[in-house]
Parts: sequence; C-alpha cells; structure tokens
Amino acid sequence: MGVNHDLNSTLQATQNWISDLMWRLRWQDRERVYRALIATLHALRDCLDRDEAVYMGAQLPALLRGFYYEGWNPTGRPNGRNRNSFLDRIHDGVHHDAAVDPEEVARSVLAQFVDRLPAAEVENAKAPSPGVLHDLWPV
Repeated sequence: MGVNHDLNSTLQATQNWISDLMWRLRWQDRERVYRALIATLHALRDCLDRDEAVYMGAQLPALLRGFYYEGWNPTGRPNGRNRNSFLDRIHDGVHHDAAVDPEEVARSVLAQFVDRLPAAEVENAKAPSPGVLHDLWPV
C-alpha cells in the first residue's frame, strides 16, 4: 500500500465529492462544481471558530482538506456569520454566475457531510455553525 495507494485513494475520494455534487446540483460542468464546492467549504470554514473549523476540515478527504485550508487565517475572527454574508461568499466563489443559486449549493454541500458522517458527528458539525445557517443543513 504506501504513498501511491494513499494518493489514489484521496484523488478518488475528492472525485467522489465532486461527482456527488454534480449529481445533486444536476450540473455537467466539473469546474463549476469544483468552484462551488470550494467556495462553500471556505464560507463554512470562515464562519466557524478555529477549533470548529479544524473539526470540519478533519472530515474531508486529504486533498479537499488542503483546498479547505488554502488561504485560511486561523487567528482571524469568524466572519460571514449571517446568512447573506455566507451565501454571498459562495456566489463570489462562483464568479457571480447568475445560473448558480448559492442556497442550493450550500444545501447540497452540507447534505454531503450528512451523507458521509455518522449522525453524532453531523450534530457536532452543525451545532457550532451560526444559527442562521442551521436551516441549510438537511433535517
């Protein structure tokens, strides 16, 4: 097993996240899906306190985890803790593409966490997110 297996495994896991999001959003453009995924992960990361952001990052495949932490300032204060700021951050990440509904993207990405984590871990992830975002998480 070794490095080659680990690399192939994380590449496949990342591809699975992107393919799953393509299916959820019914989009064909992998690049657009990738941008939407990363924008949502950054918006989520930046509205959480440091320890909570690290917890969420730990739930991601290694390659996505690297993208998640890209540009992060762990000493900064959380921002985007209101719904509009959170959704605007997603829209910024997809270059204000008028065909993108940031709320649909957010719901789809959060649903990916729900589908991949045990229920207790989902609650641990959802609880610290700002209350105004709780209705974006699947029930």
